[in-house]
Amino acid sequence: MAVKNLKSLLLFLVGMLIYYAPLNASPFLQDSDQDYVEYKGEVINSNNEDVIVNAHLSVNETNISTVTNSEGKFSLKVPKGSSPATVNISYLGYQSKNLPLSYFKPRGTIIYLEPVVEELSEVKVYEAGDARRLVRNMLDNRGDNYIDDPTQMTAFYRESISKGNRNVSLSEAVVKIHKKPYSDFGEEDIELVKARKTADYERLDTLALKLRGGPFNTLFIDVMKYPDYLFYERDLDNYEFSFEEPTQIDNRYLYVVSFEDMNKNMPWFFGTLFIDAETQSLVRAKLNMNVDNRRAATNMFVNKKPGGTKVYPIEVMYDIDYHQQDGKWYFGYSNAQLLFVVNWKRKLFNSRYLVDSEMAVTNWHPQSEDRIKKRDNFINKRVVMADDISGFTDLQFWGSNNIIEPDKSIQNAIEKIQENIQ
Repeated sequence: MAVKNLKSLLLFLVGMLIYYAPLNASPFLQDSDQDYVEYKGEVINSNNEDVIVNAHLSVNETNISTVTNSEGKFSLKVPKGSSPATVNISYLGYQSKNLPLSYFKPRGTIIYLEPVVEELSEVKVYEAGDARRLVRNMLDNRGDNYIDDPTQMTAFYRESISKGNRNVSLSEAVVKIHKKPYSDFGEEDIELVKARKTADYERLDTLALKLRGGPFNTLFIDVMKYPDYLFYERDLDNYEFSFEEPTQIDNRYLYVVSFEDMNKNMPWFFGTLFIDAETQSLVRAKLNMNVDNRRAATNMFVNKKPGGTKVYPIEVMYDIDYHQQDGKWYFGYSNAQLLFVVNWKRKLFNSRYLVDSEMAVTNWHPQSEDRIKKRDNFINKRVVMADDISGFTDLQFWGSNNIIEPDKSIQNAIEKIQENIQ
């Protein structure tokens, strides 16, 4: 089953070693503060003024991009002299917009997107309703439809661990992803460029430390690069596939295919795939794992736990977005949310920990080197970052790097960190 293939991936969540390489050591030079302009704003539904989460903003004719946070807010940094550039704003089910960079203000830019209201009659049922064949073609064509050359991606990674409503750990990093071709089955490397991390150890018990993850957790849910982690073509008969109401993004029509694993002996996957009608490329995936089988789920996620406790996940969710550039799709954004329950034998109430990880690709270019020489700041898949709170006191810590704008709860946590170490 595909779930068995996931076990080695998911156990990254239980690593206990600490990454001690200097967090700011990097061969990549950062632009000075004078070399870029930062624009901030919000993307909103024009019909009801709801915020649009994970909307994609990209500077046309470049590979610079960012996404909105959970409150619809964004921060976009572009090099000085980019005018008269234009910015594309898009999100699934909305009409895309192209706006001149002159439209944006350093603070308070409001962008309204209109929901798609036209009938999507151009999307015909694929091959007499054969959704399974569409998914099989989607997997078969990945070498043609996705960037198939070695690529170096710059990405921003954020991971928070919360206990109840309180953030108890926060990690942020700019990383370099050495991405292999989509037709290549080799695993990829991540290089740490700049990072900061803190944890409230009075509220974060030893068990929670074993649930920490890292950037590989969000990279390895790239379904098109690692199809074995979800399903592979020889296993498609084990799944049910069906068409849902089609949609569109960036003026492209999309098939919407729901799927569900028919073998429910182990924790099993279900979710939705959004597939480009023209190229049969995966544009987005929303994945869920059913973890009602607590014993099996515990064996999958928890490698070690204190005596007298029961630990099990109750929610496991993944989101993956792909973006297009010059006729090729590439991994653009991923999010992983895992909610764990910890029952202590002699405690009346249990504890709940939410591990929320996200990664957004903010720039990329072809990688000229055939073989990458690993340096000290390459991240091992089974270690996590050491604490370094000094970065939280530096308001210009990220420099010219594009990041995901922190939402209110994360911003409050950062402000408290700054207050405590001043």
